Amino acid sequence: MAAMAGLGEPRSCDTFVALPPATAGARLIFGKNSDREAGEVQEVLHCPAARHAPRARLQCTYIEIEQAPLTHATVLSRPAWLWGAEMGANEHGVCIGNEAVWGREEIQDKEALLGMDLVRLGLERADTAEKALTVIVDLLEKYGQGGNCMESQMAFTYHNSFLIADRKEAWVLETSGKYWAAEKIEEGVRNISNQLSITTKIDREHPEMRAYAKSKGWWDGEKEFDFAAVYSYVNTARMTMSRGRYCEGYKLLNKHKGNITAETMMEILRDKESGINMEGGFMTTGSMVSILPQDSSLPCIHFFTGTPDPDRSVFKPFIFVPNITQLLKTNSPTFGENDPVKKKPRFLTQPDRRHELYKKHEHAAEVMEACKEKGKEILERIRKLEKEKISEMELILQNKYLDVNQAVHLFSECVEEEIGAYA
Repeated sequence: MAAMAGLGEPRSCDTFVALPPATAGARLIFGKNSDREAGEVQEVLHCPAARHAPRARLQCTYIEIEQAPLTHATVLSRPAWLWGAEMGANEHGVCIGNEAVWGREEIQDKEALLGMDLVRLGLERADTAEKALTVIVDLLEKYGQGGNCMESQMAFTYHNSFLIADRKEAWVLETSGKYWAAEKIEEGVRNISNQLSITTKIDREHPEMRAYAKSKGWWDGEKEFDFAAVYSYVNTARMTMSRGRYCEGYKLLNKHKGNITAETMMEILRDKESGINMEGGFMTTGSMVSILPQDSSLPCIHFFTGTPDPDRSVFKPFIFVPNITQLLKTNSPTFGENDPVKKKPRFLTQPDRRHELYKKHEHAAEVMEACKEKGKEILERIRKLEKEKISEMELILQNKYLDVNQAVHLFSECVEEEIGAYA
């Protein structure tokens, strides 16, 4: 496939959601590993809510679109070279993660909206999961999806699937060009990986999705419509029994069903045997776990690593409150109009995009490799720090009390403590 020249088999990420009664307590748990090219820096940034002038324009990674009158506050984990995000959350408790998927429909080389742009746009413009779905499919219809998804002159393009969650429900949205299907999840567990997974339970769809499939000869118009089987080459009857990461994720979620917590989700994201915590030329470069309480008086809590390999990283908590301290040590340097991404031909050079936490983590990883004893000590320190933070967050939810003045510095202070643990 030309779209993946030089990259071998499809590689992607894994996104998970667990809803009551699969979770411990009245809360949804969301999680995602972002699997990207090794060495690509993922930054964590907070964007405050904003109002925009009428007819304002917005520059996304490759194309310009119309700006919304109001954008919600977001926290994003994103490859530092682009505008969009691999995963993130907004102030209304909406979380989105996306995946690369391939199928029968050809992938467009033309620059349009990246799937990662659509993640950020959904978070900025919607206050529920279903509204975010609507934002994404409307923009997909208007602008299309396309463009290189890697900071490289080697083309890497794909269609996208999305897992979108809020305090009440989750939606899986899977696309093939401009066509799409969506499945509503109201209880239990669900995961997505680098394959189409919506079969016959279709709750929303592109109005021409079935007619287009029929016109291409993919569907006879009589057999029960199975989106994944029609739009890709997936054997949906064996989908949860094969040895791929989608199946492994499905098994891990079901193994813990009924007692899933944020810590359970972190364990799943750290699992190397399943391939979910990916190693090698493509690896897990950033991870996210969110607690979304069904009680709207309680805060949603979002944990981000901002560093590669969750097994050697700290999931650090973030809570939306006014006047949050800037996340300076997980923000990458910017290069303005001199950024090689903005010049054509693109990607002729690659600047150093490492943020301060990334550099400290990189050095600590080298120490872990070189000296097992020192490595063990560092790992013990960072795990202790993470456990303390998870316990503190659990107390906030149990006591139903949030000190807003402390929450302002929550993520930034945890980054400082993590840097200290690497010393």
